[in-house]
Amino acid sequence: MKVRFFAGYDLPNPDDPGVITKSYADGVPMGGDLIGEAGNSPSFFTWVAKDPNSAPLDRVQIIKGWIENGETVEEVYDVACSSGDVDPASHRCIDNGAVVDITDCSISTDVGAAELRAGWQDPNFDPDQHAFYYVRGLENPTCRWSTWDAIRAGVEPNPDLQPIIQERVWSSPIWVTPAQ
Repeated sequence: MKVRFFAGYDLPNPDDPGVITKSYADGVPMGGDLIGEAGNSPSFFTWVAKDPNSAPLDRVQIIKGWIENGETVEEVYDVACSSGDVDPASHRCIDNGAVVDITDCSISTDVGAAELRAGWQDPNFDPDQHAFYYVRGLENPTCRWSTWDAIRAGVEPNPDLQPIIQERVWSSPIWVTPAQ
């Protein structure tokens, strides 16, 4: 899978044909630091593409982290769903219905996405808070490697392991520092 992630104060629409070029010019790419601007909430842009040799994508999430009362806190927001729109109340995607046949490890090929992209703003942004954000993309479920091995060997999969997994890709974080 491939992932791109940007933050800034004037990022283009995710469907803009020049979105990548403009995001590099007007924003900060993953791994960078974004300095706060008084009175402005940053926007984020992410784009995840599936591995051409694996399952379609299920969803893309942005994870926010910060320190509160000396403890690290994280919040997960689904920002792009292969099943449709994100539920604005829960910030979650509905299940896209992808399944795995454990007898032969075949997967749903008619649900999921080849790529997912989204623009997003943190609904709980605090301009006085140091925070980090990173992207996580999830594939539709597939068989765990040990399930494949069990099928090839003609034995039952290990009952101590989940037979299926959801492969993931994640970005480097973007750190947001409050304005001085």
